[in-house]
Amino acid sequence: MAAIMIVMALIELENVTHFYGAVCALRTVTLRVEPGAVGLIGQNGAGKSTLLKILLGLIRPTSGRGTVLGLDILGQGLELRGRVGFMPEAESLIPGVRGVDLVALGGELVGMPRKQALRRAHEVLSYLGLEEARYRRCEEYSVGMKQRLKLAAALVHDPELLLLDEPTAGLDPEGRESMLALLRALADRHGKSLILSTHLLGDIDRVCQQVVIVDRGALVSVGRIGDLRSKCRGRYRLRWHGQPAEFLTALRTAGVNVLVNGRADEAIVEVPQSWSLRSFFELSTRHDLTLRDVVPQEEDLEELYHRVIRTN
Repeated sequence: MAAIMIVMALIELENVTHFYGAVCALRTVTLRVEPGAVGLIGQNGAGKSTLLKILLGLIRPTSGRGTVLGLDILGQGLELRGRVGFMPEAESLIPGVRGVDLVALGGELVGMPRKQALRRAHEVLSYLGLEEARYRRCEEYSVGMKQRLKLAAALVHDPELLLLDEPTAGLDPEGRESMLALLRALADRHGKSLILSTHLLGDIDRVCQQVVIVDRGALVSVGRIGDLRSKCRGRYRLRWHGQPAEFLTALRTAGVNVLVNGRADEAIVEVPQSWSLRSFFELSTRHDLTLRDVVPQEEDLEELYHRVIRTN
């Protein structure tokens, strides 16, 4: 008989509710999240920051219980923070302190000896491309370098889980791409689990396989992104060989909406309800075009988000 492998949940919460005075920030959140890269989505005030603080064991929920990495969020907060790295949205850097010393301090705060913390700080800064800047003071770093410095402080103790709050905030397109590549590498090549909280849904789509969506303090959806996406009725990606001008004109004349045509050999189209797939091939043959693919399209993450919010 084959052995059954049971995967320990990365996060398990049961009926977690939290009030700030009379204001309910989270209400009866129950979820289970598997290890891996997880996106946390919600508008400002949805409860994302409160949820992150609860996962870190920094605040106790008003009611409910849960575990992170198998550790109780109510009674094992100190041990939990030793196994989790946190990259806050706020700058959280200390003026006058050199980058390498700030990162080493992060290691010391979770119990690493000074010598070991300093060695690890040098290693992590080198990995993140900050080796030449490690002796600069924090205030001398650019915005992109400050973001990497915060990531280094979160990584210095080699945590199993990273909590990342708006890690690409303030970055230009090149810096954003570089940060996302680092996060993908940490998840894919180094086996880190991460919770990526951001309002930039494109960042989550490029890094994460799972998503947690919260709205006005309530959990509205959780699961693997691919499983949660719906097929977009009547939307297809077409790829072809040949000159498409006459074919695309014929599609528009037949009532097909050409949504995206950014490349010479493909387009995304939306067809009327009466349309049949056979019509694509009839038109392409008529206009001397060879269709390579006709693929139904799934909704993107932004469409998924708005759909679940509307139905909540």
